[in-house]
Amino acid sequence: MKILSLIPPMTQLNTPYPSTAYLTGFLRSRGIDAVQEDLALALVLSFFNPSGLFEVKNQALVIPEAYRSSSVNFFLDYFDDYQSTISSVIAFLQGKDSTLSHRINSRDFLPEGPRFSSLDAFDDDSGDPLAWAFGALGSQDRARHLATLYLNDLSDVLRDAVDSRFEFVRYAESLAGSQPTFTPLHDALSAESNLMDLHLRDLTLETLHRHQPHLVLLSVPFPGAMYAALRIAQTIKNTDPKIKIALGGGYVNTELREMTDARIFNYLDFVTLDSGERPLLALLEHLAGKRSKSRLVRTFIKGEGDIVELINWQEPDIPFEDVGTATWDGLPLDSYLSLLDMLNPMHRLWSDGRWNKLTVAHGCYWKKCSFCDVSLDYISRYETASASLLVDRIEQIIAETGQTGFHFVDEAAPPKILKALAEELIHRKVVISWWGNIRFEKTFTPELSQLLAKSGCIAMSGGLEVASNRLLDLMKKGVTVNQVAQVTKGFSDAGILVHAYLMYGFPTQTLQETVDALEYVRQLFEQGCIQSGFFHRFTCTVHSPVGKNPEDYGVQLMPLPKISFAKNDIGFIDSTGVDHDGLGQGLKKAIYNFMHGVGMDEDIRNWFDSMNVEIPRPSISKRVIAKAIEKKEVKSIN
Repeated sequence: MKILSLIPPMTQLNTPYPSTAYLTGFLRSRGIDAVQEDLALALVLSFFNPSGLFEVKNQALVIPEAYRSSSVNFFLDYFDDYQSTISSVIAFLQGKDSTLSHRINSRDFLPEGPRFSSLDAFDDDSGDPLAWAFGALGSQDRARHLATLYLNDLSDVLRDAVDSRFEFVRYAESLAGSQPTFTPLHDALSAESNLMDLHLRDLTLETLHRHQPHLVLLSVPFPGAMYAALRIAQTIKNTDPKIKIALGGGYVNTELREMTDARIFNYLDFVTLDSGERPLLALLEHLAGKRSKSRLVRTFIKGEGDIVELINWQEPDIPFEDVGTATWDGLPLDSYLSLLDMLNPMHRLWSDGRWNKLTVAHGCYWKKCSFCDVSLDYISRYETASASLLVDRIEQIIAETGQTGFHFVDEAAPPKILKALAEELIHRKVVISWWGNIRFEKTFTPELSQLLAKSGCIAMSGGLEVASNRLLDLMKKGVTVNQVAQVTKGFSDAGILVHAYLMYGFPTQTLQETVDALEYVRQLFEQGCIQSGFFHRFTCTVHSPVGKNPEDYGVQLMPLPKISFAKNDIGFIDSTGVDHDGLGQGLKKAIYNFMHGVGMDEDIRNWFDSMNVEIPRPSISKRVIAKAIEKKEVKSIN
């Protein structure tokens, strides 16, 4: 039996999303014929070429002039320039034509549409708005940033002229995210195919012809990949109904655990939950006639009378040490686009460079945070592997891909394992560059930071969340603001870039606490503790402690509608009455400036000048972070 794993649009463009690599590697370790394709990258590249842009032009011309967006008008006005430069720009972003940077940097090679207006924010009358970021050198990065703006302009054209739901990451996200019924997806899939759908159909048919699979696995990590995944499934079923299709991935594991709407099985045969290895082995045995349907593992099927059945024969999961090594064989590693959206050196890592994605442990060793889906398998089941085995996997991946950059995609990589991994890398003289996600806990001492840096660590991201000790305690984060300051400073002093995940609107968070949180964050930037950050609005989910026990957090959950499909986000009533949406605009504006070294001396209240309420002064000292760093209250790791 041949198995084809697909990455549906859209995930990311700079590196393959790793789920198919994990499954393909696991299946091959069991002697199973498995292949993989990235249709997300293929779909974008099918438009970003001269003939693809010509199709887009014809679509745009159908739109009455009065209804065309500024992006579409600019594209039509400068179409010849876009068509003559697109192939060269794509090759440059794929790392195949580095000398093109000189022409791009001349600023008279690329058509500069509405997205280039962002450069005005950095114009200092010198005639070079990017001089502060790249100086006289950095010509490759400068050109990649300009080329990325060029692609973003074209993305806007695809959205405005071809498919209003299109984005590079969140493609048709609203059709799937926390949708109580399957109807929005059903209606979209029943509608006449647009040009985006037709391209995806052709790519799917080409892939089926090339591989001739018996089973297709669709991995949907985010709501923004669900619509395209089902379009792929629709094409497969219309072409060869004998091909079986299974759906899994992070979105499925989180939001579809209670689905009862059988219409999804018009497109699929199976939907699996949580880690896919064990359910997949059971499914393969079933398809081979060696296992009855009643012994499937964590698998939804369509039963009699259009009833959705969850079959969950109890079998242990495959241990983390036995899942095999991920493989990227079959994916076009030389075709991914290394983009440079954000000029901040830490923030850019998510879209810049070809990273081998690897997990050093399954689940989270802390699994207490009240905002997190701690009851779900991807958090709650914590398993580790030896440092020796991890480095074996690293060496095997380097040999296959030729790339030494690794992104450890753990929920929170454990400090003890990272220490052992660093020592093993150094001992075996394996040279890599790596970054990952952690908790800012005290065991990350300055000494450990230096060791991690020596092993190749270049960056760390972690959750500061709400910079308030009261709220950190309420959310059971297990850290304090002072502790975060000390740990992040240790990383920065070791030459490791630091990104802070930040949150606003947590239950009972007051206006004063939000202002104080921004002041803490300002000081963390000022003291060189962090180099990057992002504020996101707190969302209550049904699988989190807040969603399960709202009374413990001072909120009242809003009634959910009748749900037969996706269930995740849930509204709540917070008695504080704070306008968190208004505050969010100021928080995001502030941190964008802080990441570019701007506005550090501004009165913190000025960032909220668009609000119609009196903003209080920060209630904390302007030297609270500096004093915390001086104390250096950290402990050693055993």
